[in-house]
Amino acid sequence: MSKDISAILEGWDYDPSRVSARWVKGRDGHTKIQLRLDLGLFQIEPEGRPDGTRPRGYPTLLDYYLTLERTSSGKPFPSLDENACAELQQEAVQFYYRYLALYALRHYEGVIRDTRHNMMVLELVERHGEDEDVVWEFLQFYPYVRMMHARATADQFVNDGRDEYEMAILAVEQGLADIRAFWKKHDDTEYDTDITTDEEEVLSELLADLRQRKPKSQSERLREDLQRAIALENYEKAASLRDALRHMEKKSVKPARQDVR
Repeated sequence: MSKDISAILEGWDYDPSRVSARWVKGRDGHTKIQLRLDLGLFQIEPEGRPDGTRPRGYPTLLDYYLTLERTSSGKPFPSLDENACAELQQEAVQFYYRYLALYALRHYEGVIRDTRHNMMVLELVERHGEDEDVVWEFLQFYPYVRMMHARATADQFVNDGRDEYEMAILAVEQGLADIRAFWKKHDDTEYDTDITTDEEEVLSELLADLRQRKPKSQSERLREDLQRAIALENYEKAASLRDALRHMEKKSVKPARQDVR
């Protein structure tokens, strides 16, 4: 049996302008993810560690170290040396490729899970990495991972018929706040709020889009009509709209709870 993968790639050309991924059924009968690359493809397990292994007998290397940290019984946690960090970096890269594929497949729950994993890896290395330069090799990717986490969370809130725009907007706003806080903490120079990073730009554009797409409430529509009527000097209509707004606001105010002792 030939091990040439040309037949697998036939009809699935590499497109450098986008992430190409697909679901396939493996020979074991379980679903796999395939990610198209310029020189072939990655085949990825959709759950657990992407390569299907169990390092040190744990679901992931992160799980191993978090368990070790949690059960150290007050003893100092050993510093993560260069080899330990290299292993964690390899795992984080695997999760990176999987959440890229999952985002292309619109599997937002999986993206949220995998970006959370990688952010926890960064936090672990920040806590215990013995070399500052190696620690920064991890931390420099925080803005990107946090951006992807916010995007997937927002997309999950507004897709599949949920239309929870307020929650999506809050998720993006929190992502932006976290990225800005990261740069304020780690940038050697004074953080310049006028300079926008790529990750901030992506989230800012998404935030503007969500705010535009969010269905307007009746009061918001009335306020817009009121401003338009004033601008057109249609004061009779403006007065009518103002009365309608006041009536609506009175109805929305709940009566104070009375003490019935």
